[in-house]
Amino acid sequence: MKVMLLHAWPPDESMWARQVALLREVGFEPHAPRLYGRKASIDGWAARLLEELDGPFVAVGASMGGYCALALARRAPERVVGIVLAGSKAVADEMPRRVYRNELIARLRERGVPDDFETEVEAEDLAVAQEAMRDRLDLSGVVASFGGPLLVCVGDGDEIVSVDEARDLAASAIRGSLETFEGAGHLLTIEQPERFDAVLLEFLEQWKT
Repeated sequence: MKVMLLHAWPPDESMWARQVALLREVGFEPHAPRLYGRKASIDGWAARLLEELDGPFVAVGASMGGYCALALARRAPERVVGIVLAGSKAVADEMPRRVYRNELIARLRERGVPDDFETEVEAEDLAVAQEAMRDRLDLSGVVASFGGPLLVCVGDGDEIVSVDEARDLAASAIRGSLETFEGAGHLLTIEQPERFDAVLLEFLEQWKT
C-alpha cells in the first residue's frame, strides 16, 4: 500500500525521513512530497499530488499536511483509503487566526525567516503556504462523509488544536478514532517520533499484505 506523508509548517518533507525509512522496511510504499512551491491553494496542491501518485493510498498529514490530506479526500475519495491527521483540523480559519496569519505573512516578507524557526525553507515559500492555509475550505463535511478509517492524533499540550477539538473531529467521522499524546505539543510527529511510529504502524496494519 502507498502512504502519502504530508509535512507540517514550517518544516519540509525531510521531517518524514524517519517514517519513510521505517515504512519501506516493513513493506509499504511511502511518498513524501514537498508542499512548498505549489502556489497559494491547498486544493491546488491536492490536484497536483493526485497526478503525481497513481492508485489508492493512505494520506498522513501533520498540521498543514492534514489540511492537504482532507483536500485529497475531497477530490478523490475513491483513492484515499485511510487518513491520519496529526495536530490538524477540518474547519477553516476563524477571523482571529486569519488576522494572525496575515501578520505572520507580512513579517516573513519584510524580515525573512525568524532565527528561531527550525527550517531551511525560504521566507516566500513559507508566506505562500500561510496564504494557502488562511484561505483553505472548511472540510468538516469531508470528514463526516469519509468512508475509510480516520485517525486523529493530538498532543495534550497542543496550543493550536485542543484535545476536545480533536475528540469531536474523530467522533464526527464514520470510522474515526483518537490518539492523545501526553506531553506533546503541536508538532507531535517530531516531538514524539517513537510513539507516533508505533501508532502509525498499528493504523497501517489493516493494509498489510
